[in-house]
Amino acid sequence: MLDIKYIRQEPDEVKKRLIARGEDAGSIDELLLLDKKRRALVTEAENLQAERNAVSKEIGGLMGQGKIAEAEAKKTETRELGAKADALNVLKAEADIAFKELLLTLPNLAHESVPTGEDANTEIKVEGVKPSFDFKPKDHLDLCESLGLIDFERGAKLTGSGFLLYTNWGARLERALIQFLLDLHVHEHGYMEVSPPFMVQAECMEGVGQFPKFLDQAYAVQEGLDKDTLGKCYLIPTAEAPVANMHRGEILNESDLPKCYCAYSPCFRAEAGAAGVATRGMIRVHQFDKVELIKVVNPDDGYNELERMLADAEKTLKLLGLHYRVLLLSTGDMGFAAAKTYDIEVWAPGQGSYLEVSSVSNTEDFQARRMKLRFKAEQGGNQLPHVLNGSGVALARLFVALIETYQQEDGSIKIPEPLQPYLKTDRITA
Repeated sequence: MLDIKYIRQEPDEVKKRLIARGEDAGSIDELLLLDKKRRALVTEAENLQAERNAVSKEIGGLMGQGKIAEAEAKKTETRELGAKADALNVLKAEADIAFKELLLTLPNLAHESVPTGEDANTEIKVEGVKPSFDFKPKDHLDLCESLGLIDFERGAKLTGSGFLLYTNWGARLERALIQFLLDLHVHEHGYMEVSPPFMVQAECMEGVGQFPKFLDQAYAVQEGLDKDTLGKCYLIPTAEAPVANMHRGEILNESDLPKCYCAYSPCFRAEAGAAGVATRGMIRVHQFDKVELIKVVNPDDGYNELERMLADAEKTLKLLGLHYRVLLLSTGDMGFAAAKTYDIEVWAPGQGSYLEVSSVSNTEDFQARRMKLRFKAEQGGNQLPHVLNGSGVALARLFVALIETYQQEDGSIKIPEPLQPYLKTDRITA
């Protein structure tokens, strides 16, 4: 959530920065009108209450002087003033709701280092050697079918298109990747592992900026036959939703920062409007596995911690020997809550293209303000921390890149050395 104080002070600058993100800047004028209205209503209601209190004090004195009729008149006046104050409070509550609803729809403002526009992403680095083959490489569909790694048809039969049924070595490889990533981030990068619930309250989705922007892409939960519970909880689109909200509404100590968490979760995304999602394949699916990284840090360290988180996510691909590139996203491509984002894209030979496997972002104080998360500064006063998130990494596309990169001419898949202790083999064969 944006800071209303900053919007009041620098409305033209906010409009300029919203336009850079492809947003309609007219919402700022509407927001400021609502803000002015609700503040005026507060002042008017407070003045009425003060007048009512003053009149109420007169009643006792009049009663003591035996001026009963005048006292009764004052009582009537206090009731009328109270009714007016109540009506103003109703109007203020309505204005508050409209103000908050509009404020929640505004995306974060981009950091000054972010390139402006759509399709203006900047390639920061390219790592690893792009694999070459002495034979025609297969894509992941053929590899999964020939080695029995995923049963696409039965997965669709169980749930519908966009859902996967991992089988045999495919299931074991997926589990090995999850364990490998968790061990790496916990033991080498110093994150605390947490295992969160796979559904959260709507307030948590609002806290990380998923709602109201992406409400149409969420899976709502209903408890049994109780329709009144529908939409109170949602399946998580990423572990960011529960983990970033762990300290929602809390005041942390500055000495406790940074908080660094990693978590595995399945991720559920309805992806409204994606009618072309294939019934076969792993590139766009409604459920996939991911290991997420979350940091809550002092604002002074926000962008240094972003670089560290990027390096942590990159390390997974380096250890697995995969070719990848890092992009600095432009204002037109960043996520709703991000102030700055790096994307990591891994090369998938069978696709002949790069696939995004990680987005690493600093949301600055945008999510913290929505979650009412603060920390007590050592010099006094409460401040908003920066909240960072990153995929460490997403599994479905990593799975694709890995099996396509390490396929052999005989149809088998060579297993990278870091994964061999988890799978207890160096090769997957038919």
